[in-house]
Formats: sequence, C-alpha cells, structure tokens
Amino acid sequence: MTERVTIIGSGPAGWTAAIYAARAELKPVVYEGAFNEENRQKGTLPLGQLSLTTEVENFPGFPFGDMTGYLDTSIEESKRKYMAPHGKHGVSGPELMELMRQQAMNFGTRIVTDDIVDIDMSKRPFELTTLSGESFTSHSIIIATGARANYLGLPSEDRLKNLGVSACAVCDGALPRFRNHPVVVVGGGDSAMEEASFLTKFSSVVYIIHRRDSFRASKIMAERVLSNQKIQVKWNSTIDEILGDEKTGVTGVRIRSTVDEAKTEDLEATGYFCAIGHTPNTDFLKGQLKTTAKGYVIWTTPQRTYTSVEGIFAAGDVADDYYRQAITAAGTGCSAALDAERWLAAQGID
Repeated sequence: MTERVTIIGSGPAGWTAAIYAARAELKPVVYEGAFNEENRQKGTLPLGQLSLTTEVENFPGFPFGDMTGYLDTSIEESKRKYMAPHGKHGVSGPELMELMRQQAMNFGTRIVTDDIVDIDMSKRPFELTTLSGESFTSHSIIIATGARANYLGLPSEDRLKNLGVSACAVCDGALPRFRNHPVVVVGGGDSAMEEASFLTKFSSVVYIIHRRDSFRASKIMAERVLSNQKIQVKWNSTIDEILGDEKTGVTGVRIRSTVDEAKTEDLEATGYFCAIGHTPNTDFLKGQLKTTAKGYVIWTTPQRTYTSVEGIFAAGDVADDYYRQAITAAGTGCSAALDAERWLAAQGID
C-alpha cells in the first residue's frame, strides 16, 4: 500500500501536521524516530527537543496550575506511568509532547518508532527506507525532523542538561532558577549576542565566555552587548567544566584562559546557555533537497512549505533557523499538512 502522506519527525511540527492530516482523512503515518543510543547522543530521540526541556511557559493555553488529573485522563496509561510527576507549573516539555502525540493518535494517526534513513526522490510515489530495513512508498512527505542544538561536548553539559544547562534563552530564560542570578552564555556570534541581551531581562549578570579577543557577531549586535552594564565578557576563555550536581543543578562554571592555559577562574552562575548554533537533522536527505549553507531546508515558495521537490514539504526547525520556537514549529506543521492535502487533491489522489 502506498501512503498518502508520511510525516518524518515527532516534535511540535510533526504532531501538528499529523493532527491536521488525520482530520483531513489522509490517514497519515508518523515515523517518530528510534529509541537508540545514537539518537540519545545526538539529541534526536522521539518527541524532539521539547522533550528535553522542563517547564514550558510560552506555549499558549497552558498557564500555571495543577494539571495532574487532566494528564492522567488524557495520556494513555502505558505512557503516563513513566512520566515525571506533574510540577504544577502549567506544562512541561515532555507532557506537552505526549499530549500532542496522544491527540494525533486520537484522530487515527499511525505511529512507527523507527528512523527514515533514505528517500528516493527521483520518482513518485517516493520510496522510503527505514533503519530496520523496511521499504515503502508514499505519495507525499512532510519533513519535520527539527534541528539539534550544538554543545561543546563536555560530560558536565550532558549531566546537567535541564538542570541549568540550556541552548535556548527565549525558551528557558524566564524560569525561576535564572531570575536575579548570574548566568553564563557561551559563543561569539549573533545568536550569543541575542541570548545574552535577552537574559539581562531576568538575570543579575550575564557572563559571555568567548575564546577570542573579539566577537564574530555583527557590529551592531556586538556594540549592543558591550554597552549593556549587566553583561560582562570573559575574553580569550573557554569552558573547562560546568559546576553543580543533579540535586542543585548548575552552580557555576570553571573557565580556562586560551592565552595562559594554566590560568582558570570559577564563576558563580545558576545557568549555562550554549549559543554556538544548531545543526538541522537533514543528513538522511543526502542532498536531494535544496538547503541553505547551514543545511536548513529551503521553502521555495513564499507563505508555503513547498520544497525543491514537488510533493515534499518541510515544517518546523528543519527549515527555520530564525525563530526556532515550539509555537512557530506547530504553525508550520499545520501549514505543511494543508499544503500536502491540497497538493494531493490537485494530483487526483484521494
């Protein structure tokens, strides 16, 4: 059987696309990814980047409040019993993703816990191959595989993720653990400048750790940071270790001079924000879709989710290196499903 629409990815974009496609009677199948060590190491396990965060305060419809009873009745028991107790702070990342997943299932979405490792885009229907070795065909495809944050690769980063280690100030900066406390931002590009400037709204002081003696950021962004009295730059420095433990979370960082490697300094901080970029999860496409220089899928038509291959659509952070928010990803997931539905209708595929 040839699928009408196959959705690859299981973040906000993927599940929203699935909800809309299922309600349109397209009978979508979602390949949510495989649970394996490679995906864990890369940060590409099922449910996307949002499943790696704690409180989500900026997704509309989830104000502070005790959702325990609602979660118990809304998410299937086999999933709910393995989730952390509800924190009574609105909704957590894992909770939100499980709710989206369940909503897609409620409308009849089929879910396969496997990775798509190859797509033959040279013919239609497209032929897809999974990590487990199975092949199938699909009339249309929605790419919603997201982008993973780049980290330095320190063991302490991995150990303290979601305990003060983050790669998104807009997502996490307003959380209580960062308010009126010092935090650290690593990087020297425009993203690091934006993260640092945003964090000054909440934190007592923002340290920028940069390995050189000048930023590579645009001049206007750098000047904005350097003129901000709440930002202190530690030039010619790298992160040696993030300090803290699993109970307390991040308590500081140890930096090491790039000029004199024997020189270290400990900075007190409750947060560590790594702003050295993201990598879109597009390796499996093998260059068959047009992408930017950074590897993000290009939307080829304004206000549409069309890609360079007819019948293939892209949604979420895999095609967005600017906003990178759950709500914008969900919005493009909706758009991709509608685009796919209308394209299939135009092809006479029902």
